[in-house]
Amino acid sequence: MTFRATVLTLYPEMFPGHLQYSLSGKALERGDWSLEAVQIRDFAADRHRTVDDTPAGGGAGMVLKPDILAAAIDAAAPEGDTRPKLLMSPRGRPLTQTRVRELADGEGCLIVCGRFEGVDQRVIEARGLEEVSIGDYVLSGGEPAALTLLDALVRILPGVMGNALSGVHESFEGDLLEHPHYTRPQAFEDRDIPAVLTSGNHAAIEKWRREQAEELTRTRRPDLWQRYLRNRS
Repeated sequence: MTFRATVLTLYPEMFPGHLQYSLSGKALERGDWSLEAVQIRDFAADRHRTVDDTPAGGGAGMVLKPDILAAAIDAAAPEGDTRPKLLMSPRGRPLTQTRVRELADGEGCLIVCGRFEGVDQRVIEARGLEEVSIGDYVLSGGEPAALTLLDALVRILPGVMGNALSGVHESFEGDLLEHPHYTRPQAFEDRDIPAVLTSGNHAAIEKWRREQAEELTRTRRPDLWQRYLRNRS
């Protein structure tokens, strides 16, 4: 089954962006996933193709109009399309690897890229948009966030990564950050590869990697560390 991604945006030329390269680009060419970028302005009725208006109650900036955006959503995901409808928004729930895997297990998703001051709340409610944030900062628009979300999704689709284990032993899988990595040469600027990694003792290697992952998580991400401890108990 091909994973179908549809993006609603004022800048469709920004897609597929970096996703046309490397493993995601090859998967796109093979048809492992598909991407459609829809121009929201195409659904504006006036000759100026207006998609925004001043905020009710006053204030700075402009707001995406609900009628225009709703028309775009309905055309891109008509009745019967059960794909999740996402809105990239700094006020959304933080994106997690767990949510990424849930989305990747589905048939696809529709992503709305916000612009200006935001999107009229009524269309968020009426179309059941799930607000998603990629971090505690504000971007100029939802397009970079949508590309980030798609990057996280596509890389774990079946067949995209050459080694299926690459998507399992990494940060945020199992509530731990990833352990350090090393490769040849054996010595680099007076720094050696830890001896355990060249010992051939696989049990000792796994123990070392787990300890390193736990220590990194404990010191760098106390929030993840506490969740890890709760899930172990």
